[in-house]
Amino acid sequence: MNYRSFDHLSADTQEWIVDLPDDLDLIVGIPRSGMLVSNLLSLHLNLPMTDIDGLREGRLLQTGERYDGEFDLSEFSTILVVDDTVYTGSEMTDAKSTIDGFDLSADVYYGAVYVDEGSERFVDTYAQTLPFPRVFEWNMMHHDFLVDSCVDLDGILCRDPTPEENDDGPKYREFISTVDPICVPSVEIGQIVTCRLEKYRSETAAWLDEHGIEYDELVMMQYPDKATRVAAGNHGEYKAEVYGSSDAKLFIESSHSQARTIAMQTNKPVYSKEQNRMLQQGYLTRVARNGRMSIEAVKSDPLRYVDQLRSDPVDFVKRASSVFL
Repeated sequence: MNYRSFDHLSADTQEWIVDLPDDLDLIVGIPRSGMLVSNLLSLHLNLPMTDIDGLREGRLLQTGERYDGEFDLSEFSTILVVDDTVYTGSEMTDAKSTIDGFDLSADVYYGAVYVDEGSERFVDTYAQTLPFPRVFEWNMMHHDFLVDSCVDLDGILCRDPTPEENDDGPKYREFISTVDPICVPSVEIGQIVTCRLEKYRSETAAWLDEHGIEYDELVMMQYPDKATRVAAGNHGEYKAEVYGSSDAKLFIESSHSQARTIAMQTNKPVYSKEQNRMLQQGYLTRVARNGRMSIEAVKSDPLRYVDQLRSDPVDFVKRASSVFL
């Protein structure tokens, strides 16, 4: 599973700049995600930008220092049309067809930050080849891939309850019935996998329906009450069992500790919202290796680590914890 965050996009776009034509004077973004790239390039290069409709109508969305509101599109001689990614090439082909109809006198180049293997032919320039399957921070919850995914509920679709709200009684029922969504996916979710108890299914299903959140299956914990669930303490293991026994290709989890458990028990990709990273086999191998090395180091000189713990216990715990993050 290839994952890119906003941080990745910014860094990869900046590195791409050195490969772009030197005489660019206008950036055009393909809505919607291409506007992220056009904004970044416009800021880094201090160039004006617009979208395809703006190109048609002769208006700029961002002007740069050379323009103060007065402009003429005939002034532009080299234009770059950008998108975040190219997969089938259909959107880039449509953009080319549309812009060809504008009869521009400028040289027009087409580019994307990420292209699939074999899709390089649709663009003049690109930053990286990024094979499918892939997901991006900016479209993860609105991508068709969601139908093949397991998704946590609290912390992803809505916020977590406060301790006061989480009373396993009337306050909790009010919370799950009235909490505002923080994300409403525009596509169907394969499985919503939540640690909410089965006895709250009717309220949870009603809330999902009220906010137009579509899903194939809602999986809930079977414990009779919160106290039993807390005593079991197996939230990550429970989610791992559901994910591991399904055909889902991704688990989207709010808690990093649970994400780690799910990933390590299933050896399948898990997205940790808390740390905004994709946990998969390379990550798990590194964690295991670091853990083994740390254990061997402690065995070889235990008194040294005892002294470190005594001298600065807070720092010791931080450094020890970082091995397994």
